[in-house]
Amino acid sequence: MSLFDGYATEGFYDEVMQPCGAPRLHYRKLFQRLSEMSLEDYRSRVQLAELTLIGQGITFNVYGDHRGAEKPWPFDLVPRIVPADEWNVVEKGLKQRLTALNLFLHDVYHSQKILADRVVPRDLVVGAVHFRPEFVGADPPGGLYVHICGSDLIRDADGSYYVLEDNLRCPSGVSYVLENRTILMRILPKLFRDLSILPVDHYTRQLLHNLRQLAPGGVESEPNIVLLTPGVYNSAYFEHAFLAQQLGIELVEGRDLFVDDNIVYMKTTKGPERVHVIYRRIDDDFIDPLVFRPDSRLGVAGLVNSYRAGNVALANSIGTGVADDKAVYAYVPDMIKYYLGEDAILPNVQTYLAWRSSDLDYILKNLDKLVVKATNESGGYGMLIGPQATKAQQDEFARLIKANPRNYVAQPLISLSRAPAFVDDHFEGRHIDMRPYLLCGLDGITLIPGALTRVALRKGSYVVNSSQGGGSKDTWVLAPDEVRSTAGPQSDYDGLLRQSLLQWRQQQGGVSNLDELAGQEGAQQQ
Repeated sequence: MSLFDGYATEGFYDEVMQPCGAPRLHYRKLFQRLSEMSLEDYRSRVQLAELTLIGQGITFNVYGDHRGAEKPWPFDLVPRIVPADEWNVVEKGLKQRLTALNLFLHDVYHSQKILADRVVPRDLVVGAVHFRPEFVGADPPGGLYVHICGSDLIRDADGSYYVLEDNLRCPSGVSYVLENRTILMRILPKLFRDLSILPVDHYTRQLLHNLRQLAPGGVESEPNIVLLTPGVYNSAYFEHAFLAQQLGIELVEGRDLFVDDNIVYMKTTKGPERVHVIYRRIDDDFIDPLVFRPDSRLGVAGLVNSYRAGNVALANSIGTGVADDKAVYAYVPDMIKYYLGEDAILPNVQTYLAWRSSDLDYILKNLDKLVVKATNESGGYGMLIGPQATKAQQDEFARLIKANPRNYVAQPLISLSRAPAFVDDHFEGRHIDMRPYLLCGLDGITLIPGALTRVALRKGSYVVNSSQGGGSKDTWVLAPDEVRSTAGPQSDYDGLLRQSLLQWRQQQGGVSNLDELAGQEGAQQQ
């Protein structure tokens, strides 16, 4: 018997199986390999994977769980495969999107032209929880605000890709992308023999290269880069430790740093060492008690002044959260049109904004058909899935929405695509999404050819977050016929981004042409 016996698509778009019951062309070899495996063999691989995850400490934390916070990372061994032509569309669409979002952030913290032209409502932006008026007029290195981005993609019933949300503050999950690939290659090496799969292990090299570029001017030696974590009780602490180790940089907490005369130092046994670049995994609210929350014990007093003075760089920059507000998200296609003169390659999900009176009326009348989200919650919290909610839950959300309309948006329930997941002794379809990771540096945007595919392991669930019972899959991007660089092809958006950087540097009295800019970047790399 095959593990796929009885497998049914049940009317959903299935990544592996066509409605007729035959595997899709790019899955045929993988389908054959998995069909040939016995239940005992597959189960032994699953157990070995679980032991590997536990042994390597690959975990995540769930806040408020009485059974204990730290959990082994749920990993389903059936990979997701993305053909090269599909990935090219995803790559171009995400680069287009991140280019526009960086231009939007620079605009709203400087001239605010897009607000003056009423493309995006001013009140929506300046009233956003994560808009930082303290940083209006501040210039991050190179004019870039977002250096690491993780946008969540979904596919609907006909297989079309949509952007569900953008994560521009401290996006998490990339460590699981890298570890999933490593573990699967050890546990099921034969699966990799039949297909040409693009590697993902260059992610940390590219990230380190980009972080080095952010170092303040005048740094003649290797810049000192650190990763700032809230500490061991943070839900993503494993990832913080993993990335610091892979990058070859120090993992520090706020208590390990101090500021003197607007210079950031790290405490060491040999005395203070200056810090030039901070890859921060702490939200704005906690990063500096002198500027934001005075009760924060996670940040560094004086860090913001050092940042504003140009003595230390932050990735991502302070204030990026205004662009991943779920109400501002609704205007990203308008941003793309405004800044780039193009239609969005990857569309948004239709979004209703409760602060609009007409949308509010529609939302309240259709709570049983919509997914309602708080604009600044994450991890599957603050969300109502109307078709699966009780009348009491719908009434409670109606009360919350009426009390604070700005804080809620609603979207139709998308029939998320599904992929096989191992359940007991066979494969069953489970809903999935996908989070690719982009790295934005002074010389362009890189999209890692892979992603965190999250899977809702509970039958019928649409919530893929690990905190809500979700797991993950390895994501394989197939190589095209021609040889391709692992960093992916450069696009027009890289050139546009470089042109924007040039304009920023000219405003600062820096370089006068792109050749000179390239020369400066080459000197930095050397």
